[in-house]
Amino acid sequence: MDNERIAELFAGLGPVSIRRLFGGKGIYFDGVIVAIVLRGELLMKADEQSVPDFEAEGCKQWTYTGSRHGKLVAMPYWSIPDSAFDDPDEMTVWARRAHEAGRRAGK
Repeated sequence: MDNERIAELFAGLGPVSIRRLFGGKGIYFDGVIVAIVLRGELLMKADEQSVPDFEAEGCKQWTYTGSRHGKLVAMPYWSIPDSAFDDPDEMTVWARRAHEAGRRAGK
């Protein structure tokens, strides 16, 4: 996913900055990480308050197998509904949820 497309998707939230992260990209708004792009997939920041919204839409949490003991590690990033990619208003709702989760995580 190129930076122009990322900026377009987050336009309803406001101007975002994009930095290299985890071999992918970190997407920041107002100094707070709101999403990542990993292996071409956009994943939004979530927390215990917003996870139920992601689960209700059938979104998937980013997990990977840890190298130490082979245990599954769950990260606080979730996929978003495909419909959000085509609906700027819906994308803005998800982006705001991610920003709120990022702000709560920073406290």
